[in-house]
Amino acid sequence: MTANEKKQLMAMACKVRMGVIEGTHGAKAGHPGGSLSASDLFAYLYFKELNIDPKDPKWADRDRFVLSKGHTAPGLYAALALRGFFPVEDLPTLRHIDSYLQGHPNMNTVPGIDMSTGSLGQGVSCAAGMALAARRMGKTCRVYALLGDGEIQEGQVWEAMMFAHHYKLDNFCAIVDNNGLQIDGPVDQVMSPYPIPDKLRAFGFEVVEIDGHDFDQIEAAFEKAKATKGVPTAIVMKTTKGKGVSFMEGQAGWHGKAPNDEEYETAMKELKAQLAEVEAM
Repeated sequence: MTANEKKQLMAMACKVRMGVIEGTHGAKAGHPGGSLSASDLFAYLYFKELNIDPKDPKWADRDRFVLSKGHTAPGLYAALALRGFFPVEDLPTLRHIDSYLQGHPNMNTVPGIDMSTGSLGQGVSCAAGMALAARRMGKTCRVYALLGDGEIQEGQVWEAMMFAHHYKLDNFCAIVDNNGLQIDGPVDQVMSPYPIPDKLRAFGFEVVEIDGHDFDQIEAAFEKAKATKGVPTAIVMKTTKGKGVSFMEGQAGWHGKAPNDEEYETAMKELKAQLAEVEAM
């Protein structure tokens, strides 16, 4: 990618993070930690990778994205809003009564959502099924699914991985947000999923390990996924929970807690400073 493209993605990731803070603060609830760790990915997917059309959210030949870790909807909503699927001004209505922005993605109410998710472990099965359906219908679209590293403790995840390999779904790409923390604490203490790359390779995946906050590495991983034939691809992203907000970074307590007014002001000040720094590059 060009230097200008990278700059634009970095700026968009800052804006996605600001949307996460706006949404969770407005809701007085939600999941900022894992939304922030995946914000660079959301920015890359919706502003570079995915073949989609905000003017036609149900376009039959679009690429599909399934947020298997559905609780990080604040990050996905921010990316969708910034991409033009719905007004950015609606983000603070997250989880409010009568708002279409529910706490977890709802494909029946939110433009751009390809699958309703929230019960962990199930989204990757849906995504693999979409990939097989696309193959059998002769479509060239690709399917992506984002999972949490705590989520992959679920057995159904591995059934879906076995399915994807069995059917040689090279149009399917699983992404693991390895921020090392889940609601109960460090993933290696709750129920260790490590070594994640080795497990995925054992299930027949082409595996790419990257820094999930480095756009050059993100781009290279997705290019490799598209070039891989005959087997599905998994991208394991090493990330920081709460990335971009100093007092949230690396803290399991921010898995499912909203910032209060003072914390909101501090977070937004930090993110605005980061955005200004990027825009000045």
